[in-house]
Amino acid sequence: MKQILNHLFEHKTFTREQSKEILKDIAQGKFNNSQMAAFMTAYCMRSITVNELEGFRDAMLELCLPIELEAGEVIDLCGTGGDGKDTFNISTLASFVVAGAGYKVAKHGNYGVSSGCGSSNVMEHLGYQFTNDTDKIKSSVDKANICFLHAPLFHPAMKTVAPIRRELGVKTFFNMLGPLVNPAKPKNQMVGVFNLELARVYAYLYQKSGIKYTIVNALDGYDEVSLTCDFKTFSAEGEKINSIQALGFDKLNEDEITGGHTVVESADIFMKVLNDEATTAQSNVVLSNAALAIKTINPDKSFADCFYEAEEALISKKALQSFKTLLAN
Repeated sequence: MKQILNHLFEHKTFTREQSKEILKDIAQGKFNNSQMAAFMTAYCMRSITVNELEGFRDAMLELCLPIELEAGEVIDLCGTGGDGKDTFNISTLASFVVAGAGYKVAKHGNYGVSSGCGSSNVMEHLGYQFTNDTDKIKSSVDKANICFLHAPLFHPAMKTVAPIRRELGVKTFFNMLGPLVNPAKPKNQMVGVFNLELARVYAYLYQKSGIKYTIVNALDGYDEVSLTCDFKTFSAEGEKINSIQALGFDKLNEDEITGGHTVVESADIFMKVLNDEATTAQSNVVLSNAALAIKTINPDKSFADCFYEAEEALISKKALQSFKTLLAN
């Protein structure tokens, strides 16, 4: 590890193969905690390269417990986190809206590290029991149109780094890896990232992947469509700045979509949204992200049509039914 750290401290980069081997060694506990913390910290201070991210992703997928879903083309709505905005669980709620609209979702989630409440925190609080049982997961997709894949159950080798990530309490390159290492390997992906530099790295990776993707970054730093400002998307159609005014929305204040400070607060907002009892701002943010996910699956549809589908799923309580069915399965 000393050699690896010196390499980083000299502002040198690693090849894809070197990165893969380093992460496999980390995951298999070949380094001590101080060395791993130093390695993660170095990546907090410099940008990750495409080759490095590819190598880290390859290692994670090679070491993970895979899950084969026979439900056709599933989608994952997953953000990198790390935007420091403390929003409520927008992408998780949008996942249930997409499921309620009739699409198959494989939601990859984890406990919050750099935020107060990750998707796994709120799902656990609301009564969901994590599982990596293939039959149960397939049953969830069949009955509820959605399964929830709690990352630690599918990436057991990451147990070595989980305590260090918690102690550091800041975003690390593992945040960047989350959306890339869904064990179901979904054919559709909507990914939120916290800055444009990372969005371009992701776009380069997804261009080579053969899957349908939309990468989103709000221009004020949110890793989702926040409606607090215009947002940029990267897809097979190229880069595009999306005007929220042109989409028919008024600009929101940041405090209208906060709510990730505690699990109790997040869970309260979560259920209000699903019961269609939330504020207009909260609902519109969830529906906008759900609409973008639906448009990822159906790129020929307009955003307005996709938003209408999402809205119908929420108002009709089909999204709530997907949530209840998942919990009961």
